[in-house]
Amino acid sequence: ISPPPVPSPPPAFGGPVTLNVGGTLYSTTLETLTRFPDSMLGAMFRAGTPMTPNLSPQGGGHYFIDRDGKAFRHILNFLRLGRLDLPRGYGETALLRAEADFYQIRPLLDALRELEASRGTPAPTAALLHADVESSPRLVHFSARRGPHHYELSSVQVDTFRANLFCTDPECLGAMRARFGVANDDRAEGGPHFRLEWAPRPSELPEVEYQRLGLQPLWTGGPGEPREVVGTPSFLEEVLRVALEHGFRLDSVFPDPEDLLNSRSLRFVRH
Repeated sequence: ISPPPVPSPPPAFGGPVTLNVGGTLYSTTLETLTRFPDSMLGAMFRAGTPMTPNLSPQGGGHYFIDRDGKAFRHILNFLRLGRLDLPRGYGETALLRAEADFYQIRPLLDALRELEASRGTPAPTAALLHADVESSPRLVHFSARRGPHHYELSSVQVDTFRANLFCTDPECLGAMRARFGVANDDRAEGGPHFRLEWAPRPSELPEVEYQRLGLQPLWTGGPGEPREVVGTPSFLEEVLRVALEHGFRLDSVFPDPEDLLNSRSLRFVRH
């Protein structure tokens, strides 16, 4: 029986360090990670701090951090360059601010505040976001053509989804509408909320029958990268993305807090 891994000191200065941040691998140096000693990364990789690397299948060692892997690219660039250098039109400053706060990189938080001030972005105000979704199966009967003069009665289950989104922040609500391709006068009721109803088409159901039943899919991602929302997990994942982009934090999950993407209700707050 192999003994458990023994915590070892961080790697020596000058050598490469591999981080696995939310499933995305980054290679950097100890000097970069400890650029700001008062940050969380500075404390993690400070000399004399015992740490246990997670062994990769190839036998190498990496350090796992359960945070947003995409946003960490900008965290690492700030540590390398000492300045904030975001691509033009970058729209996830709220998420990056939350990550900078987690890593406790004060100079980056200051740089983000200056960026938002230069853009004329007001400080986020207190707001509430609530997302409810429910699904109901429906058995659909239709005539399937099996030959020139041969029709057969067939049945297939169609899952219909209904979602209600309520948000007191008009900007976030507008982003939700845009994310799901809903215009102000299309499937929307105005005010601080709107509803969605969709039903993905099963492959067994002919397109003509799908249209005859008045069913419609739900798409997200915009015209450049459309993705069909096929169920509750993919819908709530998009809601979560928009909420984090606008500075919200998750407040409650119903019914099972351990099963976020299969829940029926999510509540977000922003103080």
